[in-house]
Amino acid sequence: MTSKVTYTGELRTTCEHIRSGDSFITDAPVDNNGLGQAFSPTDTVATGLASCILTMMGMKASGHDVDLTNSTAEVTKHMASNPRRISKIEIELSLPTNVSDKHRKILIHTANTCPVHHSLHPDIEKVITFNWVL
Repeated sequence: MTSKVTYTGELRTTCEHIRSGDSFITDAPVDNNGLGQAFSPTDTVATGLASCILTMMGMKASGHDVDLTNSTAEVTKHMASNPRRISKIEIELSLPTNVSDKHRKILIHTANTCPVHHSLHPDIEKVITFNWVL
């Protein structure tokens, strides 16, 4: 088992990672009758894409002696209706400037082929911007 999710009432869940015991809560968003005091389930999906991208890039970078420490991803999720779903995820990455063009190409390819990217429905538009500014 990977995780256990418990509905705690008032459109809130507690999500526990079994192996580590780490946990987080989710709330329904305000525009969908929730409190909006935590990540919504769809927020976690969009954030999961950014986390996967940075994790996979970090793995690939370490194999090339490239340090991506302190790189960041700013995530914007767009929703559609009928049915309510994620329609677009925008991720703006800030990455170190001292990465060679060769390694940048490798890392960009890695980002665009991460497992979460491949797991999301193809109708979800994914806009990933790479800023080499750190």
